[in-house]
Amino acid sequence: MTTVAATVPRVDIIGVPMDLGASRRGVDMGPSAVRYAKLHERLRRLGIAAIVDRGDLAVPIRESAESNDSSAKFFSVIETVCSDLAALVQDAVESGGIPIVLGGDHSIAMGTLTGLTRGRGAPPGVIWVDAHADINSPQTSRSGNVHGMPLYFALQNGVAEAKHTVQIGLRDVDPGEKRMLRELGVKAFTMSDVDKRGMVHVMEEARAIAGDDDRPIHVSFDMDAIDPSEAPGTGTPVKGGFSYREAHLVMEMLYDSGQLGSIEIVEINPILDHRNQTASLAVGLICSALGKSIL
Repeated sequence: MTTVAATVPRVDIIGVPMDLGASRRGVDMGPSAVRYAKLHERLRRLGIAAIVDRGDLAVPIRESAESNDSSAKFFSVIETVCSDLAALVQDAVESGGIPIVLGGDHSIAMGTLTGLTRGRGAPPGVIWVDAHADINSPQTSRSGNVHGMPLYFALQNGVAEAKHTVQIGLRDVDPGEKRMLRELGVKAFTMSDVDKRGMVHVMEEARAIAGDDDRPIHVSFDMDAIDPSEAPGTGTPVKGGFSYREAHLVMEMLYDSGQLGSIEIVEINPILDHRNQTASLAVGLICSALGKSIL
């Protein structure tokens, strides 16, 4: 049996069945799919003694929610849910747990980062694993979907810092996001960078930037970072993503850093999945981040 180091005595699982930030339906079932893929069992097999599942947050369904702003659809509702999420994440941190946040679409990252910042008194380092930059503003977004804006809002609200934020896996970036990345100074590694330099070198640099000054690192992992051949169950797939092993290497190297403080897995859509393949892969990635090793 693979064991995890004593530095991970407790994890706090929080589900956020949010689909208001995206245009395709079904991602709200992501937390259930991940639990169904034996998340608890796999964590117990790692030797983690305390597994606290805080259940799922209440999220209004699209049909009952109001969307008054076409430039940031359902933003007020999403903001309220993110406030509830922030409170749970903050409590998890202050209780000594490692938060594992299960999405839902990527708009929930605003709440996760707010809770981490409040719980620790300073913004974490952020490694944002995604095919998309998610740094549109309401003014630059072409769709008005908030799951393309969470990093913008997190940076604007001071719950993430550009100098300690790294993006990995980019291959579908809007023109306004390219300008935003340059203006804010966020370090970004495209898939071309991964191809040329290799994941080990990319992750070594990412860990150094995000974990500077020994700050805890938060990984926000959008499953569309992985190639659709391995992770078909996501609403915005883009060919040319991470291989199975590259995805696990990201998480293994975060564990090896000794600085991983929180995990967020988002954009799992069971309606589009094959036999829960994407959710099962997500569980494996969580376990790699918490110390599961080959030998």
